[in-house]
Amino acid sequence: MTKRSRRPRFGRRHPLAGVSLLVLGLFVTGGAYSATTAGIASAQNTPVSMEQLVDDGEKLFLANCASCHGINAEGTVAGPSLIGVGAISVDFQVGTGRMPMAASGPQADVKPVQFTQPQIDAMGAWVATLAPGPGLPDPRYYAGDGNVANGAELFRINCAMCHNVAGAGGALTEGKWAPHLNNIEPIHVYGAMVTGPQNMPVFSDMNISPEEKNDIISYLQYVDNNPSVGGFMLGSIGPVAEGLFVWIIGLGILIAITIWLTAKSN
Repeated sequence: MTKRSRRPRFGRRHPLAGVSLLVLGLFVTGGAYSATTAGIASAQNTPVSMEQLVDDGEKLFLANCASCHGINAEGTVAGPSLIGVGAISVDFQVGTGRMPMAASGPQADVKPVQFTQPQIDAMGAWVATLAPGPGLPDPRYYAGDGNVANGAELFRINCAMCHNVAGAGGALTEGKWAPHLNNIEPIHVYGAMVTGPQNMPVFSDMNISPEEKNDIISYLQYVDNNPSVGGFMLGSIGPVAEGLFVWIIGLGILIAITIWLTAKSN
C-alpha cells in the first residue's frame, strides 16, 4: 500500500487566522466609527447662520410644542402664549425639562431634558423673533463670583418666604410648590428671576439689577458648597422639623429612660 502523504493539504487554514480576521474587523469597524463620529462632530461645530437657526427652531416648535401653544405660539386653552417671552424663557422651561409637560397639572415639574442645547437655542431664537423679549444674559451675570453677603440679604428679602432661607423649597396653594434651589444651573436661576415661572414674580432689572442677581446666585452656590454649621439640617425646613425631632426623639428617650428606671427599681 502507498503511504499517505503527510504534507499539509493546500489551503488548510492557520490556527490563528480566525483571530487575525477578528482583530482586522475590529480595527476596520473602529476606524469607520471614528471617522463617522468625527464627521458628525465637525458638522455640529460648523457655525449656523441665524436664519438657519430660526428655521430649525420653528420646525422643532411645530413638531413638539404647537399642539399646546398654537402653531404661531399664540396660545391655546392647553398652553399660554409665548409671544414676547424671549429666548431666556425657552432656555429655562425646556432646559430644565419642565417643557414639554408630561401631563397636565397644577405645575410643571423638573424632569430629564428632552432636547440638546443647540435645539433649545434654536427654539429660543425662533420665539425671540415673534416679539421683543428678554434674551440670554451675559455670562458674567451668572458667574457666581458676586457678593455672597449681599446675595444672602437679597434672597432673604425677596425669595425666602417661598423657597426657604436655605433654598430648600416649600409648599404653596392649590397644589403648587416653590422648588428647591440646590445645585441648580446658574443660568436657570437667572432665567427664573427674569421670567417669573408659575407663581413666581418677575424680577426685572429695575427690581434686582443683573449684578444683584449674580450676588443671589453666588449665595445659592455658597449654600451648596458649605455644610450646615449647626449639624443636622433636617431638610432645612425650619422649626417644624426641629420641633418634631425634639418631640419624638427627645421625649422618646426620656420616656424610655423612665420606663427603664421604673423596671430596675421593681
